[in-house]
Amino acid sequence: MKLYTKTGDTGKTSIIGGRVDKDNLRVETYGTIDELNSFIGKAMSELDRELFKDILSDLETIQHELFDGGGDLANVMKERHYKLTEAPIEAMEARIDVLTEEAPPLERFILPGGAPAAATLHIARTVARRAERQMVTLMKAVEDVPAIVQKYLNRLSDYLFAAARVVNARLKVADVEYVRSAKVFK
Repeated sequence: MKLYTKTGDTGKTSIIGGRVDKDNLRVETYGTIDELNSFIGKAMSELDRELFKDILSDLETIQHELFDGGGDLANVMKERHYKLTEAPIEAMEARIDVLTEEAPPLERFILPGGAPAAATLHIARTVARRAERQMVTLMKAVEDVPAIVQKYLNRLSDYLFAAARVVNARLKVADVEYVRSAKVFK
């Protein structure tokens, strides 16, 4: 099997149920989800397998769920079954609660950074936010898209923030507070 097909040489790409321009908003949105998935993979490569076993397990699950969500967005068939459901969001909320309890108390906004893996998780968080914004625009432009993907991305950015803070805490790297911030979290 050849990796290249040459079918995209004219600026079109295949989605489930048709072909569209490569700059189609649907393609842009699931392309950003793919970028997000790549940053999560990079963060995973930076995490110690023993110290971060729980977070690595979470992130691997998230990578599969992102593929599900991207596939759901790429599907324009009349009859379709979406893979992403409410269950992963509920599981992620439970993990966010656990991670939030482990991290130091949060009073001010923090600057992205710290340990390399935490910094990469912060990058992934911002890409998740961009994907979510694109998803909202897509939902306004196209009525027939799975709204659960937007909800998932919203929760995922919270998870990535919590995970980045725990990575820093376990490595004993202090989060850097935004010094001009008032105490906004109580």
